Amino acid sequence: MSSIEPASLIPATLLTGFLGSGKTTVLNHVLKQPGMAATAVIVNEFGEIGLDHLLVERSSEDVVLLNSGCLCCTVRNDIVETLTSLFVDRAKRKVPWFTRVVIETTGLADPAPILHTLMTEPIVAARYMLDGVVATVDLVNGVATLDRQPEAVKQAAVADHLLLTKFDLWIRPGGRRSRLGSRLSTRAPH
Repeated sequence: MSSIEPASLIPATLLTGFLGSGKTTVLNHVLKQPGMAATAVIVNEFGEIGLDHLLVERSSEDVVLLNSGCLCCTVRNDIVETLTSLFVDRAKRKVPWFTRVVIETTGLADPAPILHTLMTEPIVAARYMLDGVVATVDLVNGVATLDRQPEAVKQAAVADHLLLTKFDLWIRPGGRRSRLGSRLSTRAPH
């Protein structure tokens, strides 16, 4: 078995976060950036993500080309099949050339199985490399969500980066900052 040069692998970023934590807002903002034009985005269902205002050019049953040049597709069966098909379609020029992948999980997802797949499934690991895990955390409801939802705890625990959202709604006195900050610092190393 030959070793694969990291430079030849397509970086894949996992975007996770509990329901209502702002993943869609973050993804919409990121996809508007010129540097993200050659990005393939994998979502669970089109209906769960508000990308309609970005959609144009062409569409098939599970792949849509966005105005920004990004490619968006749904996970129909499993992540291995989706990533493999996307890579093959890229090689055959059935979809635009992409240089990175963002995988957006559902709000109730445990990201560990996707991470495991990216790192250990031979057909996926030969084509993609995990670039990082970003978890959105809602500042307004974050403490309560972490207290009640084990999925939210798992999402924060595996994240390389925690992206705190809804700051505009959170700015008010009351000590939430210190409670949430200490709760997250025990879960994620960064």
